[in-house]
Amino acid sequence: MKIRFASVVRRRSTLGVLVWTLTLLPQTGWGQEERKSMPNVTVESRAEMETALVLGPGKSLKDARMCFEREAVRGYAPAQVNLAVLYVNGWGTEKNYGAALYWLKEAAKQGQSRAYTNLGLLYLNGWGVARNDEEALKDFRYAAEHGETGAMVNVGYMTENGMGTARDQRAAVEWYRRAADRGDALGQNNLADLYLRGLGVAQNDPLAAEWFQKAAEQGNTGARIKLGFLYMTGRGVAKDPTAAYGWILAGSLAGDHRGDEYLSDLRRQINSEQAETATRHAEELRQVRQRNAAEIALVR
Repeated sequence: MKIRFASVVRRRSTLGVLVWTLTLLPQTGWGQEERKSMPNVTVESRAEMETALVLGPGKSLKDARMCFEREAVRGYAPAQVNLAVLYVNGWGTEKNYGAALYWLKEAAKQGQSRAYTNLGLLYLNGWGVARNDEEALKDFRYAAEHGETGAMVNVGYMTENGMGTARDQRAAVEWYRRAADRGDALGQNNLADLYLRGLGVAQNDPLAAEWFQKAAEQGNTGARIKLGFLYMTGRGVAKDPTAAYGWILAGSLAGDHRGDEYLSDLRRQINSEQAETATRHAEELRQVRQRNAAEIALVR
């Protein structure tokens, strides 16, 4: 059983992308007997596409909610975070932002960094609280300083756009870099964007292409399209219409159609054999599902 919801949005005129989905945590540390009663739940995420909550056979969202609630009451912070996510999305219960806020704050009292990431999203959206960019930024910053790459991306985004703080593109570069260096595809994509535009850092097409490549290989569809554009125009890489066609088509096959306008012209520039090779590559890339470690949860 899969329930899908949007994971990111674009805001204002920036090309950077903000992590928008409240994420769950692994349910580790339970004893063998406790694990026997746990529903099988996984969270699958792809930046700019979707997040899916997957339940094991015979299990329901209500089972997940009851499981998390039982352990949350006992003070187990990951369960408190996960229960809050269910309340925000209305999974196995009615939507209740107030309850989500309560449980995230309980987990935050224990120093749970994911709780701070998710609290930041509540304040950024005004879910259960008055919208407050300063409070959102404070929560994201705490989580980022404790290793949450999604929070690093969000601190970078808010800093880049002057949300809750003075605009500082140089600082944004460093936050995106911290996430990118830890393998976060969204951080890699956003860092590449700043290199491409020369914002907060010296303009550098080859470095933009390098970071778009890293993000694209992880499944970030925006990075795939932009990498295709670089191959199409010869910016930072040798001009290659076959590679351009393949990368942009890979984004389109994954549901991101922002580069579709270029496909027809690129197809005319390559022969049938090249088109077949590019299409096969795009189909292979379609199987790559972005999995940021911070956005995957498993309940055994």
